[in-house]
Amino acid sequence: MSDVAVVILNYNGKEYLEKFLPSVIKYSNGCKLIIADNCSTDDSILFLNKSYPDIPLIQIPNNKGFSAGYNFALKQIQSKYYILLNSDVEVTSNWVSPIIDMMEDDTFIAAAQPKILAFHQKDHFEYAGAAGGFVDYLGYPFCRGRIFDTLEKDQHQYNDIKQVFWASGACLFVRSEVYHALGGLDDDFFAHMEEIDLCWRINNVGYKVMYNGKSAVYHVGGGTLHKSNPRKTYLNFRNGLSLLFKNYNSVHLYTRLPIRICLDLIAAGKFILSGSAQDGWAVLKALAHFIGRFPSNLKKREQVQQLRKENVSIALHPRSIVYKHFIQGKKLFNEL
Repeated sequence: MSDVAVVILNYNGKEYLEKFLPSVIKYSNGCKLIIADNCSTDDSILFLNKSYPDIPLIQIPNNKGFSAGYNFALKQIQSKYYILLNSDVEVTSNWVSPIIDMMEDDTFIAAAQPKILAFHQKDHFEYAGAAGGFVDYLGYPFCRGRIFDTLEKDQHQYNDIKQVFWASGACLFVRSEVYHALGGLDDDFFAHMEEIDLCWRINNVGYKVMYNGKSAVYHVGGGTLHKSNPRKTYLNFRNGLSLLFKNYNSVHLYTRLPIRICLDLIAAGKFILSGSAQDGWAVLKALAHFIGRFPSNLKKREQVQQLRKENVSIALHPRSIVYKHFIQGKKLFNEL
């Protein structure tokens, strides 16, 4: 599979490279393997040069984050398909072929992901992607196998092949031609939800995003920012607003964005009242940042909307996942 490039973006992940690179090398079936280092300050570069001198290494001059880091690296890589693979992922036998074969059979598939299971609890789905992602009508993401913090046990219920709304950046297969035509990941997202933004833009122009349960990987998760870190809270809420503003069509945006902002304010209050004041302030900071960058966000929205195809139906979940989960108590995807 010389037309497939597995690209691992590394930042201070020497321990993950030591642990998981052997599985990537063993099971990647002739794919090109490239490491892009995001200006690590640990011994990652020394380790790679000593232990894997034959693996091409792209050294990024400063830590650009997930989005801009990958954009920097992928501009230098010629391949029909990219696989954006986190450094904290253990791959399995035959993880590449089922998805690449599926994409070869259907040229309208622009992105896809495998089944993503938790490395430390291998019979459960992992937070970042699980069995393929969706977005509700207010822009809140969820997955088959994961709704907010509720993770399902893998009982082979998602061993299927299914069109989804977004594929996880932890292990993202993407057609390079489409990636570059759409401008890649949004640099301003830095990290978190950038793959959802890319997949929404992919949907906007009429391509498909798929999940293939015949391929599986195991993801540690939280390797850079733990989910309890206020910085992660800030990025998720800030990027969630940008995601909605950029990609929603004009008919619904100006009625649904105010609802989303109100819910985010409620979330901030709930964090503060429950003793997580740092997370509450992170949400408020995210809202302030979104408002302060309105001119820039508006320009990006105009660019996205110019590419949108009018006859494309965007499959957003028609009900609020917040209401379904927190009010009605729906914990599993098949209960929605």
